[in-house]
Amino acid sequence: MKQMVKITNIDVLSLAKILGLLYAFFGLILGLLMSLFMVVPSSMMGYAGGVSGLLMGLGVIITVPIFYGIMGFISGIIMAIPYNIIANWIGGLEVEVETKE
Repeated sequence: MKQMVKITNIDVLSLAKILGLLYAFFGLILGLLMSLFMVVPSSMMGYAGGVSGLLMGLGVIITVPIFYGIMGFISGIIMAIPYNIIANWIGGLEVEVETKE
C-alpha cells in the first residue's frame, strides 16, 4: 500500500551526522585516488621521490576524509535549519512511501 507523507521537520543533528559520514566516505574514495596520483609519478623519480610521494599520499588519505566529514556535518546543520523554517511556511516535502502488510 502506497501513501503520501510530509516531512515537515528534520532533526538537525541527525542530518548533520548522516551527511558527515557520507561526505567522509566520499572523501576516503577521493583521498585514495589522490594518493594514487601522488605515489605513482613520484615513485618514478627514485627512492627519495617514492618516499615523499608515499608520505604525501598517506597524509591525503587521512586528511581528506576528515576534512570532508567536517564539511558534511556543517553542511547538514546549514541545510536542516532553513529546511525546517521553510517547511513550516509551505507544508514540507511530500514523499510517497510503501508500507508492507
